[in-house]
Amino acid sequence: MSLDIVILAAGQGTRMRSALPKVLHPIAGKSMLGHVIDTARQLKPQGIHVVIGHGAERVREQLAADDLNFVLQTEQLGTGHAVAQALPELTAERVLILYGDVPLIEVETLQRLLKLVSEQQLGLLTVNLNDPTGYGRIVRDARGVVNAIVEHKDASAEQRLISEGNTGILAVPGKRLGEWLGRLSNSNVQGEYYLTDVIAMAVADGLVVATEQAADEMEVLGANDRIQLSQLERHYQYRAARQLMVQGVTLIDPARFDLRGEVTVGRDVTIDINVIIEGQVVIEDGVQIGPNCVIKNSTLRAGAIIKANSHLEGAEVGEGADCGPFARLRPGTVLGAKAHVGNFVELKNAKLGEGAKAGHLSYLGDAEIGARSNIGAGTITCNYDGANKFKTVLGEDVFIGSNSALVAPVTLGDRATTGAGSVITGDVPDNTLAVGRAKQRNIEGWKRPTKK
Repeated sequence: MSLDIVILAAGQGTRMRSALPKVLHPIAGKSMLGHVIDTARQLKPQGIHVVIGHGAERVREQLAADDLNFVLQTEQLGTGHAVAQALPELTAERVLILYGDVPLIEVETLQRLLKLVSEQQLGLLTVNLNDPTGYGRIVRDARGVVNAIVEHKDASAEQRLISEGNTGILAVPGKRLGEWLGRLSNSNVQGEYYLTDVIAMAVADGLVVATEQAADEMEVLGANDRIQLSQLERHYQYRAARQLMVQGVTLIDPARFDLRGEVTVGRDVTIDINVIIEGQVVIEDGVQIGPNCVIKNSTLRAGAIIKANSHLEGAEVGEGADCGPFARLRPGTVLGAKAHVGNFVELKNAKLGEGAKAGHLSYLGDAEIGARSNIGAGTITCNYDGANKFKTVLGEDVFIGSNSALVAPVTLGDRATTGAGSVITGDVPDNTLAVGRAKQRNIEGWKRPTKK
């Protein structure tokens, strides 16, 4: 059966106390609405319709995509009114209603819910709550059949004792939705058009209201303030950490791990505390990541070791290579197999060949460094003249003395050597020592200046 999905994302979120529209507040580095859209896409609908209102242009600008249809709700008159704004665009046999501030809803849960929908039956997602305050209550008859949902503010004292709450997530036959929305009334405490009133209409029309349960409250919790936002963040990270451990990753402390993107992992991976994974990351077998590292859009080949406090972005670390502690690998960096980058070394758009080493305190930018070459401490590639970037090329088995400056464009041949403290401005042939520094002079009897 065909499917349209409507995502309600027009709310202001005043309790966030923010200029940012509520649905754009992030969970794990992605907006709440972005999470919901990604989940919706996995259901392969014929259309995804996002109802926007407060901060509409900002929402549209951040999330615009060819498969999204944005619908403007100029007045916030309730959930029923919001869905009605998208009604002219809905042509599928089933319509699923989601919420832009409920980011942790699972695809599997929605798939079970959608299976309930037919011409004579709709699907309602509910959740059992320890404290249902604020939730609409699921009202059932003596046979356990759902006959209405009563909002908390409109519920009687007896109805408020019901622990089964409404998540707001609903899957309905498309042919009936327009008729029900047209019959909604705003005769309630809030003066709004409640989507939940559709349930009583469906019952009156002889349809069956079938229910599906969310796995837990966190799956369907919305974020109305920063406190709830932080709760969702922690639950998301708990789920991510648990999934990685199921796949065979050792997390030294799952509570101190953050995934803000997607990661593919091999076997026998070990990740220490306070590691942040961002963007698209590949971690192969036997990789070890030390504490306090940030790994973004990078690939770590088998057996790589990332030592404490290192920052990698857009980099590839080869098999058995290591970097850190306190190393920074910027975009375009490639470490060959068994290469070594030590503490306080920064690389940008640089390639180190197999077994090459840069032990400490160096900057290598726009460079190609051959196998087994050794970069002394304090070395920099002078790759920028204030307008353009230039490349430094080192052959194999090159030895760069400490505190050398390699002024690009420059090429050093195989087994070339530079003396410590040299400024190298010209090419160096194979098997050659280059010394580019002023001759030392010792001045006898020199007096140090004294303070006046």
